[in-house]
Amino acid sequence: MNNRAGRLRVGVIGSGRVGPVLALALAGAGHELVGITAAGDEAKSRVAAMLPNLPIAQPDELIKNSQLVVFAIPGSELPAVVDGFTRAKLWQPGQLVMHTAPEHGYLVFGPAMAQGVIPLAVHPGIVFTGTSMDLIRLKEAVCAVTAPDPVLPIAQALAVEMGAEPLVIAEADRAAYADSVQAACELGQAVVKNAKQSLTALGVADPQKLLAPLLHAAVDEALRSTDT
Repeated sequence: MNNRAGRLRVGVIGSGRVGPVLALALAGAGHELVGITAAGDEAKSRVAAMLPNLPIAQPDELIKNSQLVVFAIPGSELPAVVDGFTRAKLWQPGQLVMHTAPEHGYLVFGPAMAQGVIPLAVHPGIVFTGTSMDLIRLKEAVCAVTAPDPVLPIAQALAVEMGAEPLVIAEADRAAYADSVQAACELGQAVVKNAKQSLTALGVADPQKLLAPLLHAAVDEALRSTDT
């Protein structure tokens, strides 16, 4: 890895669909990856395929050796994980910690902040597939960023380095933001599923081929509309 001036040593906790992709994106920006956690055969296989030279490490080891720790884990697990690491006194003063959960702002790191960490919340607005194709999709995406005002530029810069456009979301608005994003995804998936089932029942052999351009055009038109 090319560790240019101003680059960070990065450890990633979580090797689902999100963690390895963001690790690749940060490495592409010149940051030095020190390791990633991986529990289970599927996670280890994903890391081996996407990051073949990256060591699989334990969380305490990553926190010890990283200037930036990325938590790519479900938001429901994040508070307990932060609390556990805080009780174990693993954090380093001045260490950057970033999570990717849409529903949490930076205050989920509150216990760790008391030990001197710098908290960042950066949620990439894409549905991850867990493949390198997500790097292309990141370049067309927006990242919701939330951080204390003095370090907000750091969160914005990391979003840009990963290829996305940063969008500042206030701490108090994170829950509403997450609800809106989830509702849009669930509604879109339900509409597509119902349309595919209806067309299949009519005997259409490849409903996806018919629906894809129609739905893309409909969504583009709705997004361009000035109606609220």
